[in-house]
Amino acid sequence: MIPLIQIIVGARPNFMKAAPVVDEIRRRHSDWRIEVVHTGQHYDEKMSDLFFRQLGMPEPLVNLGVGSGSAAVQTARIMVALEERFAGERPDLVIVFGDVNSTLAAALVTSKLGVKLAHVEAGLRSFDRTMPEEVNRILTDAVSDFLFVTEESGVKNLRSEGVAPGTIFLVGNTMIDTLLKHSERAFALDMPARLGIPRGRYVVVTLHRPANVDDPQNLRRFVTAFLKLADHDIPIVFPVHPRTAARLSEFGVAEQLASRPLIRLVDPLGYLEFLGTMRSAGAILTDSGGIQEEATILRVPCLTLRHNTERPSTLAGGANQLVGDDPQRIVRECLAIIGGERHVVHTPPPLWDGMAAQRICDVLEAELANEERNASSATARSSRLDPV
Repeated sequence: MIPLIQIIVGARPNFMKAAPVVDEIRRRHSDWRIEVVHTGQHYDEKMSDLFFRQLGMPEPLVNLGVGSGSAAVQTARIMVALEERFAGERPDLVIVFGDVNSTLAAALVTSKLGVKLAHVEAGLRSFDRTMPEEVNRILTDAVSDFLFVTEESGVKNLRSEGVAPGTIFLVGNTMIDTLLKHSERAFALDMPARLGIPRGRYVVVTLHRPANVDDPQNLRRFVTAFLKLADHDIPIVFPVHPRTAARLSEFGVAEQLASRPLIRLVDPLGYLEFLGTMRSAGAILTDSGGIQEEATILRVPCLTLRHNTERPSTLAGGANQLVGDDPQRIVRECLAIIGGERHVVHTPPPLWDGMAAQRICDVLEAELANEERNASSATARSSRLDPV
């Protein structure tokens, strides 16, 4: 039996997590049918198509093209489209990644249809259910058959929630597999020179979470911090997420940022360009979970613009620090880093070594082989039965 495995992706972070898994399965089993299904949750060319090219992923077999909408609308559209797709040909296994709406939608559909589900990046918890991602994580884990965990906290969280131990696998972080594979290519782009900024002294900013950008008061607090950093002659590179760009304009603060020469507002960067920009930065300010992880491995100090993190392993040694939304604290901590006053110890979490996809494939390979043996045994037994 040649298994059919469908890889569900839909948003930018999924692509970096999925690429090494797709590569490893194809390397081991050229005969297996691997179908990448893009839900179209992120539809901007630089947040989707460019990533496939740079990461060397096969073009998606299909793009469901669900586009934007509220979380409920987007999730519902993906569920309907995936159910129709699975009805046409039932996969043996579906693999989902992270905590976006596409992840939850695929998890719910596979659960209803009785299709095996693997969740890569399972078990992470911020313990803040006001975050849409937290709800997506919890629900996806509840219906998954294979829970592939990036760090020890995830194992503890799943055990405390009563998940069967035999379904939990600590494998490391596939996003770090991708980073380690492409880091030198990204560094060779020399992004500081391209941007005309001094290597090691500038700050990279990313901001996109609804709690931070949809509330005008919260967003203005962050803008105040960025303006104050510019007053201290700190260059800022700010790739602006489409959601954030809309809110900056809507709340009337986009011009304030654009008026400062030291604040570089740029369109979303390709994976290699952004990785190269982060690698040469003096500090990173972000509300992204994945960037906290990447900064830890890149050995670039990270200040997380949130009050919690689902990735506590990044906090070890001060590599990542939670600074919330207080402009004074953000500026103070950032200046201490850039000025060399704060010592940071970067300790990579266990198994963040570039081999997470190999460990995932070891588990899936054994499971699919076991299922095939069981199916063969069942066929043999039924052939010995007398006809009714």
